[in-house]
Parts: sequence; C-alpha cells; structure tokens
Amino acid sequence: MDVSGITITDEKTMRKAVAAAAIGNVTEWYDFGVYSYLVPVITRVFFSNLPPATATVYAFGVFAVSFIVRPIGGLIFGPLGDRIGRTRVLSVTVIMMAAGTTVLGLIPGYASIGIAAPLLVLLVRVVQGLSTGGEYAGAMTFIAEYAADRRRGFYGSWLEFGTLTGYALGASIVTVLGTLLPMDQMDSWGWRIPFLLALPLGVVGLYLRARLEETPAFRVMVAKSAQKQGTPTKDAFRLIFTKHWRAMLLAGGIVVAWNVTNYVLTAYIPTYLTETLPAAGERGTSASASNILQIVVLLVLMVIITFIGRLSDRIGRKPILLVGSVALVVLGLPSVLLLRAGGLPATFSGLMIMGLALVCFSAVAPSTLPALFPTEVRYTGLSVAFNIFVSAFGGTAATVIGALVLATGDLDWPGYYLIGAGVIGLISVYFLRESARRQLLGSQPAVATEQEARDLIARRES
Repeated sequence: MDVSGITITDEKTMRKAVAAAAIGNVTEWYDFGVYSYLVPVITRVFFSNLPPATATVYAFGVFAVSFIVRPIGGLIFGPLGDRIGRTRVLSVTVIMMAAGTTVLGLIPGYASIGIAAPLLVLLVRVVQGLSTGGEYAGAMTFIAEYAADRRRGFYGSWLEFGTLTGYALGASIVTVLGTLLPMDQMDSWGWRIPFLLALPLGVVGLYLRARLEETPAFRVMVAKSAQKQGTPTKDAFRLIFTKHWRAMLLAGGIVVAWNVTNYVLTAYIPTYLTETLPAAGERGTSASASNILQIVVLLVLMVIITFIGRLSDRIGRKPILLVGSVALVVLGLPSVLLLRAGGLPATFSGLMIMGLALVCFSAVAPSTLPALFPTEVRYTGLSVAFNIFVSAFGGTAATVIGALVLATGDLDWPGYYLIGAGVIGLISVYFLRESARRQLLGSQPAVATEQEARDLIARRES
C-alpha cells in the first residue's frame, strides 16, 4: 500500500517475504554445508588416485570453483533482477541450486568412471556457483525492500538464520549418517543421501517465492519509470562502477570480514580438526565430535542472531560490526590456538569464539549492504560487489589456507587469516554510513502499519 509517498507493508506480508527468502537460502547453503562436512568422503570417492593431502586440496579447489564463477552469476542475474524483478530471478536461482545439488548426489565415483567423475563434480559446482551469484544478493535485496525501515535489521537477520539452518541441517544429516554407517557404506552410497535431499527443499523455496508479488520498492520504481517512459536500470552495470564505486568498496570490505570468518569456520575448520591436525602429529578431533561441536555452535548462533538483528535496529549497525571486527583482530589467533590444544572444552571454546565474531556480521550485514545502493541498481550492485569479494577472499579461504599450511607447515594460518579479515572490517566500518532506522536510498519511507504512516506524516507536517 502507498499512502502519501509512504509504503505500508503489513507484518503478515513481511513475514511471508522473509520466509520465502530464508528457505531458499537454506537450500543454497545446505549444499555448501554438506559439501564442507563431506570433504573427507569426497576425497576418497572422487580423488582416490591422489595422496590424501593432495586430494584434500583438490576437493577444496573444486569447492572454490563455485565461488570463482559467482561473479559471472552476479553479472547475469543482478541486472536481470533490476530489470525484470526480484521474484522471478530468485525463483530461477533456487531451483538451479536444488537441481545441481541433486545431480551431484547421482554422479558415479572415480572408481567407476575415472577422471570423468571429478570433472562432472566440477561442472555441477559451476552451475551452483552461477546460481549462488544471483541468489544471496537478491535475497538481501528482497527482504530489505519488503521490511519496514525501523525493523530492517530484525527481518534481515532471518536471512542468515536460514543460512545457519542450512549449515546445521547439512552437518546434522552428515553426522547422523557417519554415526550409523560404516566407512565403506558411507563411501559407496551413504554420502549421496544428503545431496539428494536438496530437491524437496528447493521445491518448497520455489513455491513460497512464486506466490509473492514484487517488492514495494521495485513496484514504485517501475511505476515511476513508466511515467517517464524510460528504463533506468538498463545502465545499472555502468552506474555501479562510475557512480557507486565507493559503495562497492565499502560493501566489499564488510563482505571480506564476514565471509572469511564464515568459510574459515564452516568450510576449513571441519577438515582442519579431523585431518590437518592429526596429520601434523597434533591431537585433533574425531569427525563425529567435530561435527557435533560445530552443530552446537551453529545452534547457539541461530538462537541469538535475530536478537542481535533487533538490537541493531535500536543502537545501529556500526557498533555491532565494530565488535565483530575487533574480535577477529584480538581473538582470531587465540581461537585457533584453542583448537590446536585439543580436547572438547578447548575445541568448543575456539569454535564458539569464531562463531560469536561471525554472528556480529551475519546478523546485520543483510540489512547494512542493501542500504548502500539505490533501488534502481541495488540488485546489480549487491550481486557484483558481494560475489567478487566472496569469490576472491571468502570461498577461496579454505583452499588458500590449506595450501599455505601444506607449504609452510605453520598450523596457525587460519588465525592469521581471521586477523587480516578483522583489519579490513575495521577500515570498512570506519567509513560506513549508519543506516539503521533510515529509508533505503531511492525508496520511499517504509512502515508496517497505517498508524505508523500517520505518525510519520504528522512529524513531517510539524
């Protein structure tokens, strides 16, 4: 509803929009979680012709490929989202991801078809990377444009609740299967089950998204464009580099701090605990114990993330991002030293430190980043900035850290990486403009009730 230049979106519609975006995000990140936790099995199934340490690097390399092609997905889907609408593009990306994950679960191993097996896995990861290139930035845009200005932090945090749910669900299924099945059955067919379960998740996500209208901000933009008989989004790609380059850099810095922490914790650390540390003669952790500890950490983050999102609506995004950045700089290396110390209490403490630093970004970045770009280029700007920096620094973190540990023998590289991410986060937060309780650039003020609209009009007139 549009009243006197104010967009009114009722709570029920906002909740539907959040659910549609979040469950699609569950599908996207469920796959990434499953792949991360199954890396030891994937190395045996698809890289059985290589030495274990080298096979692990190759498995992480295939994982990183999906991030390398993500910018291409952003270049394809971002401008499309600004031109034909958020809902249509997000419906395509969620079914692409679910279909790709399902196909991955059907590919024969190296013992059956030789080199074709890892090549097919590589192809699937490329398709998934293209999908993800348009998914996450679109989901951020979708929720931000549906949410009321004063509640955007809270609603945006539910997007990352979906991410954590995907990771936790993937880790839980892999852990249960690893506990119930002996290694030979896990390697022969058990590992396929988690991947095949992605299809029903994708169908649910597609159903929810297809039932929603376009975002209020996009509909207003289209109406204004029709009055001017123009298409303001046709130059979106050029505009983000000529007019919005500062926003691109700020978004990139936040993305680096956020996603390096994310992928160190969720993509690299499971293998670090179960493979890297034991291979170096240190204590390490069993696969089942590592997975259970990771699940507990993810569950804790799921409990607190929406409260932090709500808090950011009151005190602002910058203070919370600042806490996360400082935590990485000060506690990044100590958290890794705790993992190296071994034992369940120390390992859990190290994981929890990383998780609490991560949630400072996860809770508020989905509401912070969309506020950097105006409506006509928001999907494009977020897609390009998010995917370039995730691909360059986040998705490659596990591969680079693994290679550095292998080359130097220094097991503290995960900590060094976290410190570097924290420094980049501090610089970005310093230059960031506070966006809490403010309308999105290029959009009308957005509220949740007619009473809020009347109050806003009264404040304007007074």
